[in-house]
Amino acid sequence: MNEKLFFKTRLYFTGIVTIAIWALLAWGHYHGGVPSHHIMARADLPKISNWWGGILLPLLTWFLLYRIHKRVSNNKNKKPEWLTFSINIVYGFFGGLFFGILLSTFFTFGFSDVLGYMLNGLFLLALFFPIYRAECVLGFVIGMTFTFGAVIPTVAGSIFALIGIVLYLFIRPVILYMASSLVHIVSPNKKETDR
Repeated sequence: MNEKLFFKTRLYFTGIVTIAIWALLAWGHYHGGVPSHHIMARADLPKISNWWGGILLPLLTWFLLYRIHKRVSNNKNKKPEWLTFSINIVYGFFGGLFFGILLSTFFTFGFSDVLGYMLNGLFLLALFFPIYRAECVLGFVIGMTFTFGAVIPTVAGSIFALIGIVLYLFIRPVILYMASSLVHIVSPNKKETDR
């Protein structure tokens, strides 16, 4: 994907997100007020207004799309694999979006047990998939914005991304190394000689 086309895509997507968040804020303003949310859903902690999402979400979208572009353009492989990258980016975005919507839905309906299972499952998924990538974080934040505003999902998404980096880039290689060593110990590669 060339630079100009990716810049246009980044501009359009950021514009769509900006229009969507401001439409949501305007709708909330004229229908009972824009909500605020307590940090960690605890009344003794400060509230954060959803108005901050009008600034944060467009900036976050612009920045994360820039990160995606840098990752794709820094591909050292000279083969035309931009289509594969695009498909993986779309999968990552919609995976994060679906997870964020599902998490918000279960929280809204009070299924706190399911939330715990989902978060444990997310850490397990982080061993197999790079959930720390920008497209996953962006989908996650957008998926949770309707329920929680943009600030709390951004903080949560950043924490999950940091945990995902540690699990995928540091813990996963150790587990794979130990598993491959165990396989070599259990079934050593012996050459049989015919006589």
